Amino acid sequence: MKKSQRLKIIREIISSGKFSSQQDIQLELEKKGVDVTQSTVSRDLASLNLIKVRDSDRQEYYAVKSSYMSDPQFGIQRIKSKFKESLLSYDRASNIIVIKTNPGEAEGVAAIIDGANFVEILGTVAGDDTIICIAKNNEKAEKLIKLFNTF
Repeated sequence: MKKSQRLKIIREIISSGKFSSQQDIQLELEKKGVDVTQSTVSRDLASLNLIKVRDSDRQEYYAVKSSYMSDPQFGIQRIKSKFKESLLSYDRASNIIVIKTNPGEAEGVAAIIDGANFVEILGTVAGDDTIICIAKNNEKAEKLIKLFNTF
């Protein structure tokens, strides 16, 4: 199997559930007929720029951090899923959007927002349960709020 095919399968695995260890991912790959070593899984996870994030129960799991430019639909699906799972509220003040999440989940949500490469966003800063999202201007912030409302 080509590496690109394996990476695609790993992305599908990561987006289908919460996997907290490389061994869990390796076992899931084996279920799909992909026999790899733990070191191969480790290298694949690094090449996909996956990060570990925490859910509201403080359980860590792998999530996608990288740019979704090559697969924008995957990015939007991931944002919708993460918003439904983690988002408590959001509000806007001028060009700044403050996003509240479950404790321990702000970094993961911010990573997914960053990975979506919204042209409207200058950057995000995440704490434990709060994200500051800075839009280019007030109009761009309003556009983002309207988009977030669809999630």
